Amino acid sequence: MMEFKTKADKIIKERYGVTVEHVSAGVTYEDMFYRVVKPGGTSINAGHIYGFPMVKGAWCNKLKVRALNRIDKHAVSYIGIAYDEPKRFKILSQTKRSPLVEARWTEAMCYDWCKQRDLLSPIYQTANRGGCWFCHYQTVDQLRQLRKNYPDYWKLFLKWDDDSPISFHPKHTVHDFEKRFSLEDSGALQTDRSFRWAEVSN
Repeated sequence: MMEFKTKADKIIKERYGVTVEHVSAGVTYEDMFYRVVKPGGTSINAGHIYGFPMVKGAWCNKLKVRALNRIDKHAVSYIGIAYDEPKRFKILSQTKRSPLVEARWTEAMCYDWCKQRDLLSPIYQTANRGGCWFCHYQTVDQLRQLRKNYPDYWKLFLKWDDDSPISFHPKHTVHDFEKRFSLEDSGALQTDRSFRWAEVSN
Protein backbone atom coordinates (compact mmCIF):
# COMPACT_ATOMS: atom_id res chain seq x y z
CA MET A 1 0.00 0.00 0.00
CA MET A 2 2.83 2.44 0.73
CA GLU A 3 4.17 1.90 -2.78
CA PHE A 4 0.71 2.67 -4.18
CA LYS A 5 0.38 5.86 -2.10
CA THR A 6 3.76 7.07 -3.32
CA LYS A 7 2.79 6.30 -6.91
CA ALA A 8 -0.63 7.97 -6.54
CA ASP A 9 0.89 11.08 -4.95
CA LYS A 10 3.30 11.39 -7.89
CA ILE A 11 0.54 10.97 -10.50
CA ILE A 12 -1.69 13.53 -8.77
CA LYS A 13 1.18 16.02 -8.63
CA GLU A 14 2.21 15.50 -12.28
CA ARG A 15 -1.30 15.46 -13.77
CA TYR A 16 -3.20 17.87 -11.59
CA GLY A 17 -0.54 20.02 -9.92
CA VAL A 18 -1.73 19.11 -6.43
CA THR A 19 0.73 18.13 -3.70
CA VAL A 20 -0.79 15.56 -1.37
CA GLU A 21 0.03 16.25 2.27
CA HIS A 22 -0.28 13.32 4.67
CA VAL A 23 -1.27 14.51 8.11
CA SER A 24 -0.55 12.29 11.11
CA ALA A 25 -2.35 12.31 14.44
CA GLY A 26 1.05 11.71 16.00
CA VAL A 27 -0.05 8.58 17.82
CA THR A 28 -0.46 4.96 16.68
CA TYR A 29 -3.06 2.36 17.58
CA GLU A 30 -0.47 0.56 19.69
CA ASP A 31 0.45 3.82 21.45
CA MET A 32 -3.15 4.24 22.52
CA PHE A 33 -4.19 0.71 23.44
CA TYR A 34 -1.17 -1.55 23.74
CA ARG A 35 0.27 0.17 26.77
CA VAL A 36 0.07 -0.52 30.48
CA VAL A 37 -2.43 1.47 32.52
CA LYS A 38 -0.70 3.28 35.37
CA PRO A 39 -1.53 1.99 38.86
CA GLY A 40 -3.93 4.00 40.93
CA GLY A 41 -7.16 5.67 39.99
CA THR A 42 -10.33 3.75 39.24
CA SER A 43 -9.37 1.85 36.09
CA ILE A 44 -10.01 -1.87 36.30
CA ASN A 45 -7.06 -2.38 33.94
CA ALA A 46 -4.48 -0.77 36.26
CA GLY A 47 -1.17 -2.57 35.82
CA HIS A 48 -2.33 -4.19 32.57
CA ILE A 49 -2.62 -3.00 28.98
CA TYR A 50 -5.74 -1.15 27.91
CA GLY A 51 -6.35 -3.69 25.19
CA PHE A 52 -8.84 -3.40 22.33
CA PRO A 53 -11.12 -0.35 22.53
CA MET A 54 -14.82 -0.87 23.08
CA VAL A 55 -16.79 -1.29 19.85
CA LYS A 56 -18.87 1.85 20.14
CA GLY A 57 -19.22 4.30 17.29
CA ALA A 58 -16.51 5.61 14.96
CA TRP A 59 -14.24 6.83 17.78
CA CYS A 60 -11.24 6.67 15.44
CA ASN A 61 -12.55 9.59 13.40
CA LYS A 62 -11.74 11.82 16.38
CA LEU A 63 -8.05 11.13 15.74
CA LYS A 64 -8.37 12.42 12.18
CA VAL A 65 -10.24 15.53 13.34
CA ARG A 66 -7.62 16.17 16.03
CA ALA A 67 -4.86 16.07 13.41
CA LEU A 68 -6.73 18.46 11.12
CA ASN A 69 -7.48 20.86 13.97
CA ARG A 70 -3.79 21.14 14.66
CA ILE A 71 -3.45 22.79 11.26
CA ASP A 72 -6.41 25.15 11.50
CA LYS A 73 -9.57 24.45 13.48
CA HIS A 74 -11.47 26.92 11.29
CA ALA A 75 -10.34 25.44 7.98
CA VAL A 76 -12.76 23.72 5.62
CA SER A 77 -12.53 19.92 5.67
CA TYR A 78 -13.35 18.02 2.49
CA ILE A 79 -14.92 14.65 3.23
CA GLY A 80 -15.20 11.66 0.88
CA ILE A 81 -18.96 11.17 1.06
CA ALA A 82 -20.49 10.13 -2.24
CA TYR A 83 -23.77 11.37 -3.71
CA ASP A 84 -25.40 7.96 -3.20
CA GLU A 85 -24.72 7.99 0.57
CA PRO A 86 -27.54 10.32 1.72
CA LYS A 87 -27.56 8.93 5.27
CA ARG A 88 -24.15 10.54 5.81
CA PHE A 89 -25.16 14.00 4.57
CA LYS A 90 -26.18 15.14 8.07
CA ILE A 91 -22.55 15.73 9.08
CA LEU A 92 -21.94 18.15 6.20
CA SER A 93 -21.78 21.88 6.90
CA GLN A 94 -20.06 25.07 5.74
CA THR A 95 -16.76 23.79 7.15
CA LYS A 96 -17.33 20.10 6.35
CA ARG A 97 -17.97 19.76 2.65
CA SER A 98 -18.09 16.91 0.18
CA PRO A 99 -16.99 17.74 -3.38
CA LEU A 100 -18.53 14.44 -4.51
CA VAL A 101 -21.96 15.35 -3.17
CA GLU A 102 -21.72 18.83 -4.66
CA ALA A 103 -20.75 17.34 -8.03
CA ARG A 104 -23.35 14.54 -7.68
CA TRP A 105 -20.77 11.80 -8.09
CA THR A 106 -21.69 8.30 -6.88
CA GLU A 107 -19.28 5.69 -5.51
CA ALA A 108 -19.43 3.79 -8.82
CA MET A 109 -18.51 6.95 -10.76
CA CYS A 110 -15.52 7.54 -8.47
CA TYR A 111 -14.42 3.91 -8.85
CA ASP A 112 -14.54 4.11 -12.63
CA TRP A 113 -12.75 7.48 -12.70
CA CYS A 114 -9.88 6.20 -10.55
CA LYS A 115 -9.63 2.93 -12.48
CA GLN A 116 -9.41 4.70 -15.83
CA ARG A 117 -6.55 6.89 -14.53
CA ASP A 118 -4.59 4.14 -12.78
CA LEU A 119 -5.42 5.63 -9.38
CA LEU A 120 -7.49 2.76 -8.00
CA SER A 121 -6.07 1.37 -4.76
CA PRO A 122 -5.03 -2.31 -4.94
CA ILE A 123 -7.09 -2.89 -1.79
CA TYR A 124 -10.16 -3.08 -4.05
CA GLN A 125 -8.86 -6.30 -5.59
CA THR A 126 -9.86 -8.16 -2.42
CA ALA A 127 -12.21 -5.79 -0.54
CA ASN A 128 -15.14 -3.45 -1.14
CA ARG A 129 -13.72 -0.78 1.15
CA GLY A 130 -10.35 0.30 2.42
CA GLY A 131 -9.58 1.00 6.06
CA CYS A 132 -7.40 0.10 9.00
CA TRP A 133 -6.35 -3.54 9.03
CA PHE A 134 -7.26 -3.84 12.73
CA CYS A 135 -10.74 -2.28 12.41
CA HIS A 136 -13.50 -3.93 14.47
CA TYR A 137 -16.09 -3.18 11.80
CA GLN A 138 -14.54 -5.31 9.06
CA THR A 139 -16.53 -8.10 7.46
CA VAL A 140 -15.55 -11.70 8.00
CA ASP A 141 -14.20 -11.81 4.45
CA GLN A 142 -11.94 -8.80 5.02
CA LEU A 143 -10.46 -10.52 8.08
CA ARG A 144 -10.09 -13.69 6.03
CA GLN A 145 -8.13 -11.76 3.40
CA LEU A 146 -5.99 -10.14 6.08
CA ARG A 147 -5.02 -13.56 7.43
CA LYS A 148 -4.30 -14.89 3.95
CA ASN A 149 -2.41 -11.94 2.46
CA TYR A 150 -0.71 -10.42 5.52
CA PRO A 151 0.29 -13.26 7.87
CA ASP A 152 2.66 -11.04 9.86
CA TYR A 153 -0.15 -8.63 10.69
CA TRP A 154 -2.41 -11.56 11.55
CA LYS A 155 0.24 -12.97 13.90
CA LEU A 156 0.44 -9.58 15.65
CA PHE A 157 -3.36 -9.47 15.79
CA LEU A 158 -3.42 -12.83 17.58
CA LYS A 159 -0.85 -11.56 20.09
CA TRP A 160 -2.94 -8.46 20.80
CA ASP A 161 -5.91 -10.78 21.29
CA ASP A 162 -3.97 -12.89 23.80
CA ASP A 163 -2.96 -9.84 25.79
CA SER A 164 -6.11 -7.75 25.64
CA PRO A 165 -8.54 -7.83 28.60
CA ILE A 166 -11.26 -6.69 26.16
CA SER A 167 -12.57 -8.82 23.30
CA PHE A 168 -11.83 -7.67 19.75
CA HIS A 169 -15.53 -7.89 18.97
CA PRO A 170 -18.52 -8.24 21.35
CA LYS A 171 -19.28 -11.73 20.03
CA HIS A 172 -15.94 -12.99 18.71
CA THR A 173 -12.25 -12.87 19.58
CA VAL A 174 -9.52 -12.83 16.96
CA HIS A 175 -8.83 -16.44 17.98
CA ASP A 176 -12.47 -17.28 17.16
CA PHE A 177 -11.86 -16.00 13.63
CA GLU A 178 -8.60 -17.96 13.49
CA LYS A 179 -10.50 -21.13 14.45
CA ARG A 180 -13.13 -20.48 11.81
CA PHE A 181 -10.59 -19.85 9.06
CA SER A 182 -8.59 -22.95 10.05
CA LEU A 183 -11.75 -25.03 9.79
CA GLU A 184 -12.41 -23.51 6.37
CA ASP A 185 -8.88 -24.39 5.25
CA SER A 186 -9.31 -28.00 6.32
CA GLY A 187 -12.82 -28.31 4.92
CA ALA A 188 -14.21 -29.08 8.38
CA LEU A 189 -16.38 -25.98 8.69
CA GLN A 190 -19.34 -27.84 7.22
CA THR A 191 -19.44 -30.16 10.24
CA ASP A 192 -18.67 -27.55 12.93
CA ARG A 193 -21.61 -25.15 12.77
CA SER A 194 -20.52 -23.16 15.85
CA PHE A 195 -18.13 -21.11 13.69
CA ARG A 196 -20.44 -20.54 10.72
CA TRP A 197 -21.33 -16.89 11.38
CA ALA A 198 -22.87 -14.46 8.95
CA GLU A 199 -20.43 -12.73 6.59
CA VAL A 200 -20.74 -9.46 8.49
CA SER A 201 -18.95 -9.68 11.82
CA ASN A 202 -21.74 -8.63 14.14
